[in-house]
Amino acid sequence: MHKLLVAFVTTFIITAAAGQDMKAFKLYNPYENVDSALQVVYKKAAAQNKNVFIQIGGNWCVWCARYNEFVTKDTQIDSLVNANYIVYHLNYSPENKNSKTLAKLGFPQRFGFPVFIVLDQKGNRLHTQNSAYLEKEKSYNKALVMEFYKHWTKNALDPAQYKNY
Repeated sequence: MHKLLVAFVTTFIITAAAGQDMKAFKLYNPYENVDSALQVVYKKAAAQNKNVFIQIGGNWCVWCARYNEFVTKDTQIDSLVNANYIVYHLNYSPENKNSKTLAKLGFPQRFGFPVFIVLDQKGNRLHTQNSAYLEKEKSYNKALVMEFYKHWTKNALDPAQYKNY
């Protein structure tokens, strides 16, 4: 039974990867010092008064490639992200699972990949998002992705926005 499951999963991964040029996909750096990189990200977020958006995944991940292409090629989503977030791509791969960082972030890998984390400028976790809830067929749902990003901007979290509620 175990061999059958392994064969099925392997076939699924190969089939899924066939639709995406994974050899050219190099968004994640498995050798980066994540702690140092995040300190730079937090400083940049503070200087620009933005939250931090972390996409966790790896260069092996078809859905990570699909998500990156989806949000960067859609000018409306790309503008929303760039106006409100400093983006960081945190690697998870056999070369480096970044286990200590993921433990600090509440073990988001339990949702699969990609998984998204929204942090404030000091690195406090505001939200963990299972990306499967944003999917549509073999891509993503633009309305859901836009809604997700809008709900976690600094402005959306500002108590002054809710005085009349």
